[in-house]
Amino acid sequence: MSREIDLGNRVPFFPTNKSSQNVKPDRTNDIALKRNGRERMSQLRDSTAGDAKVEISDSIKDFSRIKKAVDAAPDIDNSEKIANLRSKIQRGEYTIDYDALADRMLSTEL
Repeated sequence: MSREIDLGNRVPFFPTNKSSQNVKPDRTNDIALKRNGRERMSQLRDSTAGDAKVEISDSIKDFSRIKKAVDAAPDIDNSEKIANLRSKIQRGEYTIDYDALADRMLSTEL
């Protein structure tokens, strides 16, 4: 029992098929793509003039300025400092100042 499916003018699934090369594009959507006339453009501009305004808060503006300043700042090369600390740790000469560490931890929490 076999059923035949009528595909009509449907484009085949694989566009590289030889049969798909003979299919003409559908031009019904071209009508919707036409430009609006001057009168309609003016009407749209007037009706959306109040909707198109956006206010950016001062805090966002400040953040933007800070981010630009940080991005413009030169990169800091800590490789020498890291190498120095690494060698102190490996030699067993690195000591931790626990009071300073505790103060810093508390200052970041407050």
